[in-house]
Amino acid sequence: MPLEKPVLCQRIPTPPWGDPADRVLIDYKQYIETDGYQALDKALETAPINVVEQIKAAEVRGRGGAGFPAGMKWSFLPPEDGQRRYLAINADESEPATFKDRLLLDFDPHQVIEGIAICMHACRLDTAYFYIRGEYHHQREIFEKSVREAYDQKIFGPQAKLGKINDRWPDLFVHRGAGAYICGEETGLLESLEGKRGWPRIKPPFPAVAGAFSRPTIVNNVETLACIPHVIANGSDWFKTLGKGRPDGAPAHVPASFGTKLFGISGPVIKPDVYEEHLGVKMSYVIEQLAGGLQPGRKYKAAIPGGISMGVVGPDEYDCELDFDIGKRHNILGLGTACITVIPEDVSMVAVARNIARFFAHESCGQCTPCREGTTWMYKILSRIETGDGSTGDLDLLLELAGSMGIMSGTTICGLADGANWAVQTILNKFWSEFESAVSRPRNVSLAVAGT
Repeated sequence: MPLEKPVLCQRIPTPPWGDPADRVLIDYKQYIETDGYQALDKALETAPINVVEQIKAAEVRGRGGAGFPAGMKWSFLPPEDGQRRYLAINADESEPATFKDRLLLDFDPHQVIEGIAICMHACRLDTAYFYIRGEYHHQREIFEKSVREAYDQKIFGPQAKLGKINDRWPDLFVHRGAGAYICGEETGLLESLEGKRGWPRIKPPFPAVAGAFSRPTIVNNVETLACIPHVIANGSDWFKTLGKGRPDGAPAHVPASFGTKLFGISGPVIKPDVYEEHLGVKMSYVIEQLAGGLQPGRKYKAAIPGGISMGVVGPDEYDCELDFDIGKRHNILGLGTACITVIPEDVSMVAVARNIARFFAHESCGQCTPCREGTTWMYKILSRIETGDGSTGDLDLLLELAGSMGIMSGTTICGLADGANWAVQTILNKFWSEFESAVSRPRNVSLAVAGT
C-alpha cells in the first residue's frame, strides 16, 4: 500500500505530494512553524533511559546500510563516568549512486539536528561531530548555517535547553571528510575524525565502549537520526504502523522493517530522484510509479538495490520487496542504502562487474592483505575477461577469490572486501551465461558498456 503522506520528507516536496522544483531550504523559523523541535521539548521532559526505551520499542533500524537496531546500539553505552562521551553522525555518503542523505541536508537540516539533540539527551552525550563527505561543499555550508541557527536558539552551547551533560554544555561540530570511501565505515570514520589515516579498527572494542578518542561513542547515519523526532512526537506504536513490519509468522525477537525509507533511484529512468515510501515496497513500484519507468527504448535487465556493495538482483527479481530481509530472499548482502541503480539490457554485466571491482580496488585502504591484493586481482581478471583474453578457469578463480576475503570469511577487519565479494559473486552467478560467452568468444573482442 503506497504511503498516504510523507514522513521524513513532509517539508520537502516529493512526488506524488509535490513538485521537486518547489523545494526550498527550511530555515529555523520555517521549521518551528511546522512543529519543529516539539519532539525535542517532549524528549527533554522524559528521562533519558525512557527515550532510549521508546526508540527500542519502535524498532528503528539504522538507515545507513547495516540496518542495526538504533535503540539497541544506544543501550550499549557504559555508565557515565563524568568524562566526555561522543556522538558521531555519519554523513560521509560515499557509496556509489547513493544520495538520499543529501536530500535532507539540502532542504531540511534542522530535522537532522533535532534528531541529534534528542540522541545526545537520551544517551547523555556532550559532544557531537557531524562527519560530512568532503565533496559535499554546498551541503556543508547549508548545515553549518543551520548549526549556527541552532546555537543562536540555545539548542547547543552555553545555556542550551539540553542542559549540562557530564558537566559540559553540549556542542555540535561539523567535520569535513577527505574523500575516502573507507571513512564511511564507522571505525574508519572515527580514525579520520581523530586526524589519523582512515583505517578501520579491529572490533571489539566497539565504538560504544571505546570510540572517538577512546571514549564511548554512538555512530548513527543522517537518515536514522532524522527518524527520531517522528518517533518521539508520534510514539513507537505509530511508527510501527508504517513499513512492512515483521516477516509473516516470525517471532517478536526477529528484527523487523518498520517505518518509511528514502529510496534514491538512478540510471536510465525518466525521473531519477529520492522518494519516500514504506519499507517493503516493491522495486518495480519505485521504478515504474515513482521514477516514471525506464526511458523510451530502454528495458530492465538488472538493478543494484542498495549500493554496489550489496550485490545485484536479476531479471526475475524485478518485483523484489525493498526491506531489511531482502538479502535472505534474493542472495544479496542486504538492503544497504536503498538507493537503486537500474541497469538496462544494452549494458554488459561483465563490464559492470569490472567497473565495480575497479572501484573497490581503488578504495581499499590497504590495511588487510586479502582485501588489498584480492580486489586488485579481481579487477585484473575481469579486465582480462572483458577484453577477450579470459578463460573459463578465470570464472572459477573469481568465485574462489571473492569467497576467500572479507569479515564473513574471517580475513579482513572491515566489510569493504565483503562488498566487492558480494557484488562480483552475485553478478557472476546471476549472469553466468554472459560471462561464459565472454570467455568463449574470439580473443581481443571487447565488450562495450555505457559510461565506463
